[in-house]
Amino acid sequence: TIWTQQILSLIYFEGHRNNTENIQTTDRAPFFEYNIRNVDFAKMPSPRIFCSHLPYYLVPKVFKNKKVKVLYIYRNPKDVLTSYFHFINWIVVPEASKTVEAFMQAFLDGRVVGSNWFDHIRGWYEHRHDFNIMFLSYEDMKKDLRGSVLKICSFLEKELSEEDVDAVVRQATFQNMKSDPRANKDDIMKKEIGAGNDQGTFLRKGTIGDWKHHLTVGQNERFDRIFKRNMKNIPLKFIWDINE
Repeated sequence: TIWTQQILSLIYFEGHRNNTENIQTTDRAPFFEYNIRNVDFAKMPSPRIFCSHLPYYLVPKVFKNKKVKVLYIYRNPKDVLTSYFHFINWIVVPEASKTVEAFMQAFLDGRVVGSNWFDHIRGWYEHRHDFNIMFLSYEDMKKDLRGSVLKICSFLEKELSEEDVDAVVRQATFQNMKSDPRANKDDIMKKEIGAGNDQGTFLRKGTIGDWKHHLTVGQNERFDRIFKRNMKNIPLKFIWDINE
C-alpha cells in the first residue's frame, strides 16, 4: 500500500518529487479507515488522494461518481499472506499468530483486518462497472515500474515530462523508499501504533515469491485448491514467481 501511496504522491506533488516539501507519504495519501490524526478530509485541497483496504460496499457512495478514480492494486495472495504474517508479528495486535499455519487459517477464514481476501478482490472486480477503476498487479509493477507509472499517469490523465517520470520511478524503488523517511513508516509504526520488537521493519523485502520460503508443500497445495475454487471466474492475471 505504501508503495502506491508514494507513487501517487510523486506523480501529483512537485514538492514530493523534488524533495522541497517534507510531508509524510501517509499524510499525502491518508487512509479512510485509519484516520489516527483526525484529519478533516473535506478540507483537504484538491487533488485529494486516499488509501483504503475497504471492500467495495463500504467505500463512500461518491466513489460511484465516475469522477472519482479508483486504482486497485492487487498482489498474489500467497505473498500477501506471508507479508501480513510478518507484519502482525512485528506490531502489537491481538490477532498475532506464532505459526504460519495458524495465520493461514485465519487469513483464509477472513479473520483479519480487511476481511476475506477472495471476497475483497472478487467484490471489486464483479462491481467494476460501478466505478471508474483500473486494476494493476503488484508483480507487474515490480517487473516494469516505469511502464506501470506511465499506465497510472494515463489512467489519472496526469501528464508528466520524461524527467519527472524518471524522478517518480527513481524515488519509488524499494531501496530508495527504505531510506526515505517520508515513505518508510518505521517511526510511525513504533511511536503511534506500537511495535512488539526492534528487529522488524515496515519495508521488509518487497519481492515476488517470498511465500516459497514460508509455506510447506501441503500448505501450498491447499492454498492452490482454495484459490482455484474462489477465483475461477476472475480473469485477472496472477504472478507467483519473479521468473514468470
